[in-house]
Amino acid sequence: MQEDLKSEFLEEVKKNSGLTIAAGIIILLAGLLTMGSPLIAGISLAVMVGLFLFVGGIGQLLFAIKAGRGLLAIVLGILSVIIGIYMVMNPGAALATLSLFLALYLIVSGIFEALLAFQVKPAQGWGWMLFSGIASLILGLMIRSQFPLSGAWAIGLLIGIKLFFSGWTVLMIGLAGRQQGKRGG
Repeated sequence: MQEDLKSEFLEEVKKNSGLTIAAGIIILLAGLLTMGSPLIAGISLAVMVGLFLFVGGIGQLLFAIKAGRGLLAIVLGILSVIIGIYMVMNPGAALATLSLFLALYLIVSGIFEALLAFQVKPAQGWGWMLFSGIASLILGLMIRSQFPLSGAWAIGLLIGIKLFFSGWTVLMIGLAGRQQGKRGG
């Protein structure tokens, strides 16, 4: 099963190396832009999450009322709307909460990315994937250890660093796939 996963992954990378390289460059540039404006990135993130919660809460409320889903579904919809409005109106305060969720995301994604790297080993680029996973794990632990002092700038900066390393990883995997495709291997 693992060999099938590995060979499918490598074949797809070889077939789509140009797209993989382009995606890597876009993700890498997004990371650089985010690192350049971490406060704007952090506040934008809080506002966007708030908007998504608000819209999702409205949808949930409409569904709960229309489908007669009960009091709990209505309460959850109202809660989503209220939290969404609060996040949009108070993005700085929302960042404190989001920083904990971001720490959890980075820790979990870092662990899974590192595990995936070992699954595709010894394919070219697996080391970069492992490095990206370890970097994500360290960034998540940094946010958690500095909470709540990490502040709004830390979230934007760390997201930018994560995007940069992820973009670099995708770029290196795409370049390796292109090189293998040219060699016919």
